[in-house]
Amino acid sequence: MRTITLGSTGITVPQNAFGALPIQRADKDTAVTILRRAYEGGMRFFDTARAYSDSEEKLGAAFGDNGIRDKIFIATKTGAKTPGEIREQIGISLRNLKTDHVDIYQLHMAPQCYRPGDGTGLYETLLELKAEGKIRHIGITAHKIAVAEEAIESGLYETLQFPFSYLGSERELALPGLCAARNMGFIAMKSLAGGLITDSRVAMAFMTTQPNVLPIWGIQRMHELEEWLSYMDETPAMTEEIAAFIEKERAELAGSFCRGCGYCMPCPAGIQINNCARMSLMLRRAPSDRWLNEYWQAEMKKIENCLHCRKCTKHCPYELDTPALLEKNYEDYKKVLAGEVSVG
Repeated sequence: MRTITLGSTGITVPQNAFGALPIQRADKDTAVTILRRAYEGGMRFFDTARAYSDSEEKLGAAFGDNGIRDKIFIATKTGAKTPGEIREQIGISLRNLKTDHVDIYQLHMAPQCYRPGDGTGLYETLLELKAEGKIRHIGITAHKIAVAEEAIESGLYETLQFPFSYLGSERELALPGLCAARNMGFIAMKSLAGGLITDSRVAMAFMTTQPNVLPIWGIQRMHELEEWLSYMDETPAMTEEIAAFIEKERAELAGSFCRGCGYCMPCPAGIQINNCARMSLMLRRAPSDRWLNEYWQAEMKKIENCLHCRKCTKHCPYELDTPALLEKNYEDYKKVLAGEVSVG
């Protein structure tokens, strides 16, 4: 397993990190057991957020009182919109994590590249927290490519976190190189493309071709963790076979699919857009009879009531034509139900 240095931060860790959003869905004892096993297995970078309900608290319970904290790096995030909110949230995060500092403090899902003097006071507050020792490094997370590119160009941030997988567009795939040129760390979220990439071996092999990318795998269950830990000693390498598979996947999916992030929600018509807009792919890539049960038939039928208000398109980080995508998925779904198309 190669190591990755996150730009000017100097943080150097194995290219195999822990995304702690999913552990909010596990009970505390299970989460603590998983987190400590991740450490024992060699993971040293853990990413969470104030918005992930009790994820920070579980990290604190796992690492705060046993001498492990100084052997790992913790990144968390704030969605604060004012200096006062940032100070309130860093206080909560430090208490939850049972630590006196956060290694990387990130502006969460930033709608813009915040700068000194922009009137928000957010960046200035981050500098103050850094001077006070409460945070070590300043990062930003984005879902919109233009915001990510502006953050890189600004030179203000030490790390960028952005959705990144082999299914990304050419513009998205160029981001790590742009970061490297600025000595900026790149943290990859959604590296399984919201569940559409189903072979962890292929995903890991792709990451080995990215010398400036630290993937944070979303982990909720022990068997998921063990799969990623198995790559510490036997890291999948890119082969002609895997490269051909990736090219086939990209030809079928790259760029135009719903990632299931949910930022288009809520829908005024009650449509579960983050699932319904990618139902065709889920039927084929993650086959399950449950997608065809009465519950999901009723949910898909709600697409008939789409208002075409286009609120979803305004909020989509990937600028998809969501109403058209919903209609396309619904038509395909009806064909599957009628037996006109086979899946699985």
